[in-house]
Amino acid sequence: MSDLATAQKETLARTPLHALHVAEGARMVPFAGYAMPVQYKAGIIAEHLHTREKAGLFDVSHMGQAVLSGPDAARKLERLVPADIIGLASGRQRYTQFLNEAGGIIDDLMVTRLPGEDERLELIVNAANKEADFAHLRARLSDLKLDVLDDRALMALQGPKAAAVLAKLVPGVETVAFMSWRAFDWEGTELFISRSGYTGEDGYEISVPGAQAEEFAARLLANRDVMLIGLGARDSLRLEAGLCLHGHDIDTQTSPIEAGLAWSIQKRRRQEGGFPGAERLKRELADGLTRKRVGLELAGKAPAREGAELTAQDGRVIGRVTSGGFAPSLGRPIACGYVERDFAAPGSDLNVIVRGTPLAARVVQMPFVPHRYFRG
Repeated sequence: MSDLATAQKETLARTPLHALHVAEGARMVPFAGYAMPVQYKAGIIAEHLHTREKAGLFDVSHMGQAVLSGPDAARKLERLVPADIIGLASGRQRYTQFLNEAGGIIDDLMVTRLPGEDERLELIVNAANKEADFAHLRARLSDLKLDVLDDRALMALQGPKAAAVLAKLVPGVETVAFMSWRAFDWEGTELFISRSGYTGEDGYEISVPGAQAEEFAARLLANRDVMLIGLGARDSLRLEAGLCLHGHDIDTQTSPIEAGLAWSIQKRRRQEGGFPGAERLKRELADGLTRKRVGLELAGKAPAREGAELTAQDGRVIGRVTSGGFAPSLGRPIACGYVERDFAAPGSDLNVIVRGTPLAARVVQMPFVPHRYFRG
């Protein structure tokens, strides 16, 4: 190993579950400044299918956890995001985006209104952007308090058996509704649990004090229905679910409307505005788009990767792939990307350029695999 490679390895941060990953034979890779497991011994396809069939356990401790608090915290956060935060009920969670003045997406995040008389909002942001996100909040909402929860791990338990598995350790968690949050006691340890995730399956995100994270994970893994899942399967699961990945499907040039995220902007916010880029979003909603994110099914077995050109039948370039790969649940390659609006209708036949060769692709509705969130 070169001196540079050694230095890079030594500078990577480690999550509280690092030793567990190594003990379980994970292949560790650099990701967002952390050493993270990309897969375990079973492999990405086995991990993916296990999550769809039973329950997968993901270490997402590299993501940013913080609490924003102070008078009118919800109203003030609305200066930076397009979602209705004021109308968010206690213990409820909402997906939204930090936008720049041009309406581009700085990052996407989850916001939860925490119970209690004081206004407190829990924020979960992407790992690669968390330092910039926290600086963005401190600079623009300097009259509010931002507590970064860097002493807590975060793990996701996803899959059709997630509720039954977690309820054995944390009774009552099965009653938590989709996109809701509650605090639980586990053997004297306070857990923050939301019924959410990024796989399209039912499941939970569980915030655990770092010192207790490995023991809690081990207790979950003692159940034969639970398997550790790495970044590789996490990506293929979210792609099948049609979910955006920041820095790939969405970025500072992309608006939520182009990305198919208009559902995350409630009626009051569309009408009132008052957030960065509001005029662009209002214009796109009223006048239509010049491009749109679409799902793509590919003929054959060759996957299309990020950056691959999408062309019309006459060879003209009309878009690019932003995420692509093999879909284990479907047994074929899929992708998503942006195309000119005249080619965005489901059923449109395109070509994707893979290694210089045009391959047939068809625009389809997303998600590729139906969501199975708990709606009860």
